[in-house]
Amino acid sequence: MTVPPLVAPGSGGGLLDVVRRRYLLRLLVRRELRSRYQGSLLGLGWSYVRPAVNFAVYFFVVGIFLKMSKAIPNFPVFLFSGMVLVSFFTETLITTAWSVVGNASLVKKVYLPRELFPVSSMLVSGVHMLPALGVLLGGAIWAGWAPSWIATGSIVLAFAIVACLAMAFGLLFAAVNVFFRDFGQVVDIINIVVPWSVPMIYPWTTVQEAAHGGWPLQVYLANPLTSAVLLFERAFWWPTNDQAATLPNGAPALPGGLLAFPYHLTVRGLVSLLAALLLLAVAQLVFARLQRRFAQEL
Repeated sequence: MTVPPLVAPGSGGGLLDVVRRRYLLRLLVRRELRSRYQGSLLGLGWSYVRPAVNFAVYFFVVGIFLKMSKAIPNFPVFLFSGMVLVSFFTETLITTAWSVVGNASLVKKVYLPRELFPVSSMLVSGVHMLPALGVLLGGAIWAGWAPSWIATGSIVLAFAIVACLAMAFGLLFAAVNVFFRDFGQVVDIINIVVPWSVPMIYPWTTVQEAAHGGWPLQVYLANPLTSAVLLFERAFWWPTNDQAATLPNGAPALPGGLLAFPYHLTVRGLVSLLAALLLLAVAQLVFARLQRRFAQEL
C-alpha cells in the first residue's frame, strides 16, 4: 500500500482540500447541527421561528408604522427577499468567526484542513436558510410569482455572490479571531450595520434621491451585497408586482416613474461575483499564512 507523503501544517491545498475531504466536512456539519440543537424542543424548527420573528418586527415597524408598505407594492415579499440573503450572510459571519476557536481541541491534536471549520459553519447557515427560502417561495407563489429563466439566473447569481463573500470574510474573521478574541465583538457590530447598508428595508431609489445620483450612490451600488439583494428582489418580488410599469426605454419602474432596479443589474452582479471571488482568493492566502500559528495561539 502506498503511503501518502507527510504534509506540513499550513502547506495544504486550502479550500481544494476541503473538497477532497468531503467526508470530514459532512461529519463536522452533522456534529455542529447535533450540538446546536441538543436538548432543544423545536430543533431545526428554530430555523422557522427566528426569521419569522425578525420579519414580523421589520414588517410592522417599517412596513406598517412607518408606512413603507404603501410606498412599495407587495412589501412583504420585497422585505423577505432581501432578508433571506442578509440573514444567511450575517449568520455565516458570526459562526465562521468562532469556528476555529470553537474547535481548538481538534486544531491542537490532529492535522486537517483548517478551512473545514469555516466552510462547515457556512453550510450549517445554509441549512438554516432553506426553511426561510421555502417560506419566501411559497409567499411569492401565493402573490402570483411564476418561474422564469431570468428569475432562476438571478437566484443563482445572487446566492453565488453572497456565498463567496461570506466565505471570504469568514476565513478572514476566523483567522484573526484566533489572535484577537475580541474581534468577535467587531463582527456583531458589523452585523448591526449590514441590514441597513443594503436595499432590504427600503428601495435603492431612496439612496438615489438622497445622493442626487452622485458618487455616494455609486459607492452604495458597488457593494456586492447590494447587487445580490437586488437580484433576489428581481427574482422573487418583481414578478409578483401587479403594478409593474415600464419607462419609455423598457426599463422596469415603480409607480411614480422611479426605476425598480439600477441599469445593467446582471452586469453589476457578474462584476460583484468577480470581486467576491478575488476577495476569497486573498482571504485564502491570508488564512493559509496565519493558520501555521493556530495551534500555538490556541
